[in-house]
Amino acid sequence: MARVRSGAVTKARHKKVLKEAKGYFGSKHRLYKTAKEQLMNSGQYAFRDRKQKKRDFRKLWITRINAACRQNDISYSRFIEGLTKAGVEVNRKMLSEIAIDDPKAFSELVKVAKDGKAGKVQRASEVSGREVTIEKGKDSSKKETKKVEVKKEEKKEEKKEVKKETVDYSKMTVAELKEVASKKKISVTGMKKAEIIAALEK
Repeated sequence: MARVRSGAVTKARHKKVLKEAKGYFGSKHRLYKTAKEQLMNSGQYAFRDRKQKKRDFRKLWITRINAACRQNDISYSRFIEGLTKAGVEVNRKMLSEIAIDDPKAFSELVKVAKDGKAGKVQRASEVSGREVTIEKGKDSSKKETKKVEVKKEEKKEEKKEVKKETVDYSKMTVAELKEVASKKKISVTGMKKAEIIAALEK
């Protein structure tokens, strides 16, 4: 019986593992055993942290929004509650970007949230537009009125098409056709099958 040598397969497997472990510290990228152990651990950490990353970013967004809310004399929880009641659907990532890039727009959202919490603002589906007054500087005389447009939620009316029931009379027997004709009050005495079908289809 011929001798089976597995050296080539083993070498290929080792090379594959060491290639994936390239850049690891010390023997973790040189020795097969330690490299394989490190790859197993690395895979577990990567799987865990792909989910952890989403939580970390959400925490960061909430921290940024909260900081911007405190500057506008409102807490994060009341701000989110007000926006929900006002029907404003903006995710936390976008809110954090607005807080950093456009503080004026964020202060307008705070006013909408305060009015929404107080019950002064209807939901976005019921409101077509809203005017917001912004004070510029210390002088209260300098005021700018802006109209914040809120899109109405268009309700798509589903048109119900009434489909006529199409019955295949050709598959029915003469007796069945005569019953259908009697229900429709059509006299079919002395008629052949084709003639009865023609009379029913009129």
